[in-house]
Amino acid sequence: MDDESSLGSDSEINGFTSERQTDKYGFIGGAQQYSVESAQDVPIQVIRQRELKWIDMLSHWDKWMIKRFNKVRLRCQKGIPPALRGRAWLYLSGGKVKREQNQGKFQELDRQEGDPKWVDVIEKDLHRQFPFHEMFVSRGGHGQQDLFRVLKAYTLYRPEEGYCQAQAPIAAVLLMHMPAEDAFWGLVQICEKYLPGYYSPGLEAIQLDGEILFALLRRVSPISYRHLEKHKIDPILYMTEWFMCAFSRTLPWASVLRVWDMFLCDGVKIIFRVGLVLLKCMLGTREKLKSCQGQYETMELLRTIEPRYMQESFLVREILEVPITARDVERENHSQLKRWKKKRGELNFKSPPRMHGARIIMLAEPPRRQDLQQKPTIVLEQPSPQIKNGKGDKKSKKRSMKKAAPVEEIPNPYQLPNDPSPPLSSNPSPPLSSNPSPPPTSNPSPLPTSNPSTLPTSNPSTLPTSNPSPLPTSNPSPPPPAFEPSPPPSEPQTPPAPHTSPHAETVPETVPETMPDAAPGPPLQEPSVPPVLDPPPSAKEAHLQASTQSLSSTEQDTYL
Repeated sequence: MDDESSLGSDSEINGFTSERQTDKYGFIGGAQQYSVESAQDVPIQVIRQRELKWIDMLSHWDKWMIKRFNKVRLRCQKGIPPALRGRAWLYLSGGKVKREQNQGKFQELDRQEGDPKWVDVIEKDLHRQFPFHEMFVSRGGHGQQDLFRVLKAYTLYRPEEGYCQAQAPIAAVLLMHMPAEDAFWGLVQICEKYLPGYYSPGLEAIQLDGEILFALLRRVSPISYRHLEKHKIDPILYMTEWFMCAFSRTLPWASVLRVWDMFLCDGVKIIFRVGLVLLKCMLGTREKLKSCQGQYETMELLRTIEPRYMQESFLVREILEVPITARDVERENHSQLKRWKKKRGELNFKSPPRMHGARIIMLAEPPRRQDLQQKPTIVLEQPSPQIKNGKGDKKSKKRSMKKAAPVEEIPNPYQLPNDPSPPLSSNPSPPLSSNPSPPPTSNPSPLPTSNPSTLPTSNPSTLPTSNPSPLPTSNPSPPPPAFEPSPPPSEPQTPPAPHTSPHAETVPETVPETMPDAAPGPPLQEPSVPPVLDPPPSAKEAHLQASTQSLSSTEQDTYL
C-alpha cells in the first residue's frame, strides 16, 4: 500500500486494519499495555462537576492564579478533565498569553522553508514519535504534518538552539490536546520557562539536574543513593530520557497525563519527585538490591520498571508525599553549579532562569486582560445570528403579550342572554326560550321599578274593553286566543305586537280575582296567586293563563 495514498489519521497503514481498536487515549493495542490497568476510573458526575469548576477558573484566570493558586494546584493534583486539558495546559504554561502577544508569528514561521540541516533530521524522527497512536500512525498524515510544522517553526524561532530529538515527544503530547499553533507556543514555554537549557547543544542543563537528582536522592532514599554510588552509575545514564521527555516515553499514558497536569502547574519539582519515587521503589529495599549486584543489572532494572509502581493512583500519591519543594531544588542547584564551575569551568550555554510553576510565570510576565479571553477554535457563524434573532422575536412577542394583556381584560360591551339587565337593543327572544316557567316569580319585581309611568298609559285602554267578556263566562273560548301572542315574541322587531287584543285579555283575568278595585299596577305584583285560586275544573285554564301572563310580562320588560 502506498504511503502517499493515506493522508488522514486512519490506522490501516503498515498492516493495521479497522479491527484493531484503540483505547480511550487513541493508542492502538500493544503500545500502552498498562493503560487500562493503571487508569483510575472517575465517575462521570465527578468529571462534569470538575469541568464546571475549570470553566469558571479559566474565565477568571488571573484572579484565581493570584488569589487562590492553592485551589488551582489542588485541582491539578486531582486531574484536569479530559475535555479541558488542552486549554488548561495552554493557560498554565503561559502559552495563551504568548500567543496573543505574538499574533501571526507562527504563521510567519510556518511559511518559511527552514534550515535544511534541521529539516532533514526532523523528517527522520517523525515516524518514531508514538507510532501506535492513531494520530501519528500514518506516514504523511495530519498528525505527522503538524508535528513537522511545530518542530520546524521552533528551529526558526530559536536558531541558536536548533532541534533536539527529545523535543519531538513533547510536541507530540501537546498536539494530542491542542492545535498546531497552540502546541508551538506550549513547546516554547516548556523549553524556555520549565526546562531551560535542556535542549541546547552540550546538554549541560540536563547533566546539572542529574547531579541535583542524585543529591536529593540521598535525603529521600539513602539505600538507593549508596547503591548507585557504589556501582558508580552516573545519573545521566538513567534520567536523561525521564527528564528531557517529561516521562512521556516511560510511564503509562494515564500516569503521563496526571504528571503533566502537576508539572505544568508546579514546575520541574514534579519531574524530580517522579524520578525520586521510581528510584526509591526500585532500589529502596535490600531484597531488591540482591537481584542487581552490578551496574548492568541495575541499569536493566531501571529500564524495566514494575507496572505497579507506575500505576496512576499509586504514583500520584507517592509524588505528593515526597518532601521536596522548589526551594530545595534551587538550593541544590546553586550548590551543584558551584561544583560544576570548580571542576569544569563556566557553562558554555547560559540558559534563562527556570520558572517554578504557572504562578511564577504569570507574575514574571503579567498578562493583559484581553490576552486571557477565551476564544473558541470552532465558531458557528450561521446559527448564532439565528439564535439571537429568535430570542429577540420571543422577547418582543412576550413584551407584546404583556402589553396586550390589559386590553383583553376590558369587559365585553355585549351582554349575555342570562344577564339581569339587558340593553334596550338586545333581542327579546332569548329570555322567552331560556326561562319559560320562572318569569312569574322573577318578572314582577322589575315591572313596578323599571317604568311605572308606562303602565297607566297602556293598561287603562285595555281594562274597560276586555274586563266584561272573560270574567262572567269563564268559558274555554278565551284560552285559544292566549296562544295567539306566541308568534309576536318570535318577531321582536314589530313593536305593535304587545298592544294587540290578546295581550289586553290576559291582563284583566288576574285583576278581578285578586283585587277588583285596585289600580292596574298592583295586580302585576302577585302573578303566582291566580293559579292557586282557580277552581279544579279550570286547572288547564290556569296553566294557560300563567303562560300567557309570563309572555305578557316578558314583553313588558322588553318594551319598558
